[in-house]
Amino acid sequence: MMQLKEFLTPSQVLVDVNVTSKKRALEVIAKTVAAACASLNEQEVFEHLIERERLGTTGFGNGVAIPHCRMASCEEPIVVIVKLGTAIDFDAVDEQLVDILIGLVVPAEATDEHLQLLKQIAELLSDTEICKQIRAATESQQLYQIIVNGVSNT
Repeated sequence: MMQLKEFLTPSQVLVDVNVTSKKRALEVIAKTVAAACASLNEQEVFEHLIERERLGTTGFGNGVAIPHCRMASCEEPIVVIVKLGTAIDFDAVDEQLVDILIGLVVPAEATDEHLQLLKQIAELLSDTEICKQIRAATESQQLYQIIVNGVSNT
């Protein structure tokens, strides 16, 4: 089974990012994804994420959102973790502001992998203790370790 940590590097973990809107948050994720994968274009990633949000919010509650999409030009899953400095409105199902974002871009044909990774992320973030640790993290390496350790425990 695929593991979330296989597709995450410390450079894809951002701490105390300040954005004012959902759109800006998605731009940060798109930029980070494009930097991690040469075959992906930042603008295309952003458009795919926006398209997915139009189908329904990826803000699933408790201050957490998992913006995700599938792209033909993506060769393997890419995960981006963003802890916001200030929570923003993300149209979350529980109407709470969001401060933890986990972006996921997967190859177009990777349906099973996509669902497995989404499930892992959801399980990880439904753990209140891990969310507390994420919110307390002050640097990327620290947050990266919390995620990697958290994933191996789920």
